[in-house]
Amino acid sequence: MQSIPVDTARLGVLRCAIAPEAKITNIETQEVKRDRDGNPVWTVAVTVRQDGRRISVIEIAVSGQPQGIEEGQIVKVTGLTAFMWSMGDRHGVSFRADAITPVRGGSVSAKGGDA
Repeated sequence: MQSIPVDTARLGVLRCAIAPEAKITNIETQEVKRDRDGNPVWTVAVTVRQDGRRISVIEIAVSGQPQGIEEGQIVKVTGLTAFMWSMGDRHGVSFRADAITPVRGGSVSAKGGDA
């Protein structure tokens, strides 16, 4: 699997689209995926809008539960890496980060503006 470091400074504003959720490996048992060190893996859906282009949503995996992140909030993603993968005739890109943290003052008010 090829890994590609991503320069988040070039991605524009990163905003939480779906709050952190535990990544489930077995739906029947609700077993949570764990990293190499045994920490639970969480995912956060983040919107990316670069230079007025259409908004894309990427799902980013991170070890340990990110704290203080709410939907609509601007976030900082540290150590973002993209991984190219393929399984049979399926292929895609997955994203992993060292950390996802809230940006102070990056919450959305009830009227939809930045706080």
